[in-house]
Amino acid sequence: MNEMKRLLSFVRRAADDYNMIEEGDRIAVGISGGKDSLALLSALAAMRRFYPKHYDLVAITVDMGFEGGDFSPIADFCRSLDVEYRVVKTEIAKIIFDVRRESNPCSLCAKMRRGSLHAAATEAGCNKVALGHHYDDAVETFVMNLFFEGRLGCFSPVTYLSNRKITLIRPLLYATEKDVIYFANRQSLPTLPSLCPEDKMTERENIKKLLAELERTNKGLKHRLFHAMCQGEIDGFKLAGRYPDAGEISEEE
Repeated sequence: MNEMKRLLSFVRRAADDYNMIEEGDRIAVGISGGKDSLALLSALAAMRRFYPKHYDLVAITVDMGFEGGDFSPIADFCRSLDVEYRVVKTEIAKIIFDVRRESNPCSLCAKMRRGSLHAAATEAGCNKVALGHHYDDAVETFVMNLFFEGRLGCFSPVTYLSNRKITLIRPLLYATEKDVIYFANRQSLPTLPSLCPEDKMTERENIKKLLAELERTNKGLKHRLFHAMCQGEIDGFKLAGRYPDAGEISEEE
């Protein structure tokens, strides 16, 4: 399965370059039901077989409380990987859309979801939380911070939360979105549709479309932006190992 080998090569490289995984770690993988988090879980579950540092996994889904949410396919998938699965029930959707009626709900929603995930990870005895942000997410976040906040910044590959005593890691950092899509399709991952009414209507989606258009006329633009982040050591990024370059990114969907 070449798609698994390719994804594992990216995940292991990121884990090694940024010392994401240590002996005895118990890692909570945040599972939204989307392709990114399920691909990350698949790779980390497979990597347990050969990675020199032993670690345990727990998959955690924060149930936002939207009607129609069914996580049984994810539960079945986790059982097939021999990974413990927990669902955290919340009323985040009700609070944001019915009680507060937020006109710009994404920021508060993300904050509440993170809080619930971190609390659940602590309760599960985890010392690390793995998030499914990939290469394209990093470039988009960098551009969003530049355009909308006037600053050079991004999420960090590794972040220690002193208040929770939990470390956040992003092992998909070197995998492009195209790689993740290809993997998800070939592996028939049980992805769930987003139930959020704001899905595909965010500023991030606009930036994604803008970068896609710019990439078409400026081949390798995202690679150069990622390289600039690493060269400038933006929020913990660094020039280490090999990340995908313009000629290496998979074109298969």
